[in-house]
Amino acid sequence: MPVNARAVKFGDNVDTDVILPGKYLVLIDPGELAKHAMEGISPGFASKAANGVIIVAGENFGHGSSREQAPVALKAAGVRCVVARSFARIFYRNAINIGLPVLECRDISREANEGDQLSVDIERGEVRNLTTGATLQADPIPSNLLQVLSDGGIIQHLKKKRSQK
Repeated sequence: MPVNARAVKFGDNVDTDVILPGKYLVLIDPGELAKHAMEGISPGFASKAANGVIIVAGENFGHGSSREQAPVALKAAGVRCVVARSFARIFYRNAINIGLPVLECRDISREANEGDQLSVDIERGEVRNLTTGATLQADPIPSNLLQVLSDGGIIQHLKKKRSQK
């Protein structure tokens, strides 16, 4: 599952209230949620992400409330993958469940800058910065979660498993 896109960089402790402010939780259409993704920290993010981006972040990305709408908004906005030093546990699993690849990579904040072209091999956990030539190894995603991503999210994964019975 290779993902190629331009990096959009954020720091440490980006919480779900910044990823999708609480006042938009009344929205249910992913396209409407996308319009407000990262609104609190990056005005205009939705238009910047529309052609596809990879979010690069520091520690504890997605901490705070357990709202599933946060990764839904990112994915709908055009985020193809999030690579961070670390994730809040619930955000990590919510992202996988909706089919948004997330990788933990210790050195990503040091080795990738805003606008760099990245290539991420989700299955191998390899992150290549095509701008600088750096290659990083992310923590591998467990095979059962790779299958969920490959199937497009947990709902599609469960439908597939059920149809195989």
